Amino acid sequence: MDKATESHETRMRRLKLRSWRRGMKEMDLLLGHFADGPLADLSAPQLDAFEAMMNENDQDLYLWITARVNGGPNRGPAGISSILDLVAEHAAQRLRDAG
Repeated sequence: MDKATESHETRMRRLKLRSWRRGMKEMDLLLGHFADGPLADLSAPQLDAFEAMMNENDQDLYLWITARVNGGPNRGPAGISSILDLVAEHAAQRLRDAG
């Protein structure tokens, strides 16, 4: 099925699967938990940004997200900055809840 014609439900399943199967366990945990929660509430433009973010490599994503979690500089492409912020905030909240 073409991405342009896939249903919202199919897109969500695909994004969840990609989030949990990144190749780097740390990214599986960061993105997988986000996909199991806040991903469902994203608008269509936010889903587009999330999908664009998923095309970045794990090492860069890990640095960009963990820097935000730790209060560091917000690095990464400007086009995905807002979604990186959302993923980092979700990860930070999970850390606070676990602590």
